[in-house]
Amino acid sequence: MIKKSHFLLGAVMLLFSCAKNVDSSGIYVKDIAELNTAISNAKAGDEIIMANGEWSNVRIKLSGQGTAKQPITLKAETPGKVIVKGKSDLKLGGEYLIVNGLYFKDGFSPSQSVIEFAITEDTVANHSRITNCVIIDYNKSQRNKTDLWILFKGRRNTLEHCYIEGKSNRGPTIRVDLAGNQNINNYHKIINNYFGPRPPKGGPSAETIQLGNSFTSMAPSYTLVANNFFDRCNGEVEIISSKSNFNEFRNNVFYKSEGSLVTRHGNYCTIDGNYFIGDTDSEQIGGVRLIGTGHWVTNNYFYNLKGKIFRSPLAVMNGIPKSPLNRYIQVTDVVVAHNSFINCSSPLQFGVGSNVDQKEVLPASEIRSERPIRTIVANNLIYNNRSDQQPVVAHDSLDGITFKSNLINNQGSSFKHDTGFRQEDFSLMEIEENLLAPTQNLPVIARYKGFEFDQITEDLFGNSRTKENTIGAISKTNTVKPNPMDVSKYGPDWYQVASNTYSNTKRHTANSTEELINAVNDANAGDTIVLTANSYVLKTPLKITKLLTLKSAEATNKATINYVGEAETPAFEMNPDGELIVEGIRLIGTNNQYAFASLKNNMSSLYNVTVINSIISNFDYVLKGYKYSFSEYITFNSSTIKNCANGLELAAEDDDKGEYNAENVFIDNCLFENVTKNVVNYYRGGYDESTVGGNLKVVNTTFKNCGSKDETGILLNTYGIINVDLSKNIFKDNKINLIARLWGAKNNSHSENTFENSGKLVVEENLPLKLMY
Repeated sequence: MIKKSHFLLGAVMLLFSCAKNVDSSGIYVKDIAELNTAISNAKAGDEIIMANGEWSNVRIKLSGQGTAKQPITLKAETPGKVIVKGKSDLKLGGEYLIVNGLYFKDGFSPSQSVIEFAITEDTVANHSRITNCVIIDYNKSQRNKTDLWILFKGRRNTLEHCYIEGKSNRGPTIRVDLAGNQNINNYHKIINNYFGPRPPKGGPSAETIQLGNSFTSMAPSYTLVANNFFDRCNGEVEIISSKSNFNEFRNNVFYKSEGSLVTRHGNYCTIDGNYFIGDTDSEQIGGVRLIGTGHWVTNNYFYNLKGKIFRSPLAVMNGIPKSPLNRYIQVTDVVVAHNSFINCSSPLQFGVGSNVDQKEVLPASEIRSERPIRTIVANNLIYNNRSDQQPVVAHDSLDGITFKSNLINNQGSSFKHDTGFRQEDFSLMEIEENLLAPTQNLPVIARYKGFEFDQITEDLFGNSRTKENTIGAISKTNTVKPNPMDVSKYGPDWYQVASNTYSNTKRHTANSTEELINAVNDANAGDTIVLTANSYVLKTPLKITKLLTLKSAEATNKATINYVGEAETPAFEMNPDGELIVEGIRLIGTNNQYAFASLKNNMSSLYNVTVINSIISNFDYVLKGYKYSFSEYITFNSSTIKNCANGLELAAEDDDKGEYNAENVFIDNCLFENVTKNVVNYYRGGYDESTVGGNLKVVNTTFKNCGSKDETGILLNTYGIINVDLSKNIFKDNKINLIARLWGAKNNSHSENTFENSGKLVVEENLPLKLMY
């Protein structure tokens, strides 16, 4: 009997040990089968622990009914050491669920989202939380394939202390879905996260956060976005797109992010205590853009912002009469108070998007003629270290704007629309990097006390405005630095934000074709390959998958690369994340290949090409960008391109949906000779007025004997490109009808060009584009 009892007791203990780890604090699982079993048996208070290691091609559905005091938790054995990769996703459904410490990389979601607070339409998550997780470069194979990385549904869910970086395909990084009663009045929280760089996509639908959509935009959301760091989130012109009602944006840092926080649809948003930090070298970094009713913009700090119009520090838009939900509702009953604009170019812009002058080419339903009304701009501070000719820009009448008690130091220079500003001489002191505040000599100015202004109870730093209240975002400087740029305050505590620079870079020498091929394959990102031989013969493309520099050993003695590969193949095949700098090289084809080209398919992320002091000849195309490919920078400097059929082909996005193939194309001090068709074919189709790219700059360059066989009759074809600068160029003996056709209504300009036996350069004020909506 004793032996039998011992046997039964041992069996029970064995079964118990299979269900529990030796650490009795949780249910330990080693594979997806064990995880699914644990989830199906989970009850309130359970912790399911995923074993460290790689979890490939797993579709996790965490469901259950936890409670506020006893949630159901799914967590990594060690935060950051549970790698979710391949075709994997995570869905949550139920009450009080927590996911902690997972690391998504090296894969993509097989569904519409990587993480979703719902399993089915009827099984959503409520009171649930994603915390301490990381998602990096978890992109689908091409940028046109749409997904979301985090999709909110249900109510009172939270994303906190996560790190998210690198989404390059179509779709917002995060979306809050408001379709259905179970998803409105949701009170979600997106707090204390680090949003790492999102590269530009080249067209719409690349927001970092989107709260709702056009057709649910009148629904109440009450989502809170607070204490997050947005680091170079450059996906598109809208970093955050608020498309629902009663959302709050508080105490976030937008650092060198090329876009704006936009109240795109919906009403009654609060934008308070945020930092917008710019860069003097970029005109793409914006602040706040307002559309709709009842917004309060208070206590925000705008610094070194040089963005214009849609990307201006404060852009208050014109609306469309009787606007449909997906267009532009008139701005009404908005308050802009107690903000500080420090060294910002033309910081206050009103009537942005006014387009009455385009009524001949647009339908009445697209004309933005309703200017802002019942809008108060009060108690704001503007400081410029050099005079600004237009601190206030009126794109339409300002008769609906009330200016009260605003203070400006414009270095003594007067400006138009200055009646709502008191100009005084005051100075600033540096509290910390990127953060300046007025010194104690700020002039006394009577504050405007408007309706409910007494509810602006704190300043940017959290100081009470009850006893000390001044103009601008900062009422009182603290003895303790606020340090909003301390990145350790955001994201998971286990993840180290990567440096922007490459460390331990190496120089490789290649004295033969074989050594060149091996060096390209073996080098690390950021390395330089020095060509020490006089010539190389390539029979197949060099695949560029990382940042590499190829240069001749001697600047005055260019190494020659002869490409003899098959027709319609490139000497340099630009793969996702490939960045190539070519310096001092002579590159020669056999007339039917391409010097540079993207992949035809599976361009999951962008590529970049820079050519310096080089000679390229005898190619069909100098650069060919295929459909769905995208480059952030294409640069040709001090180089010669000759005896080629085509130049730069960046016109494959021909669906007229606002997409384009490159963000920035720069040509400086080059010679194009005997390029028989067009030199640049750069296209963006579709009337999407909030798209503000691409960018083409052609300066100090000579074009000789080019364009004679081009079917379009245009040498530099830039149809639909927003920003074009053609300056100080020489056009000689080009048998072409048009050198260029510029878009007068946009930022297209030309100056100091010389024409000899060449076509005309014309400006067309309003190009007829297809409507996208």
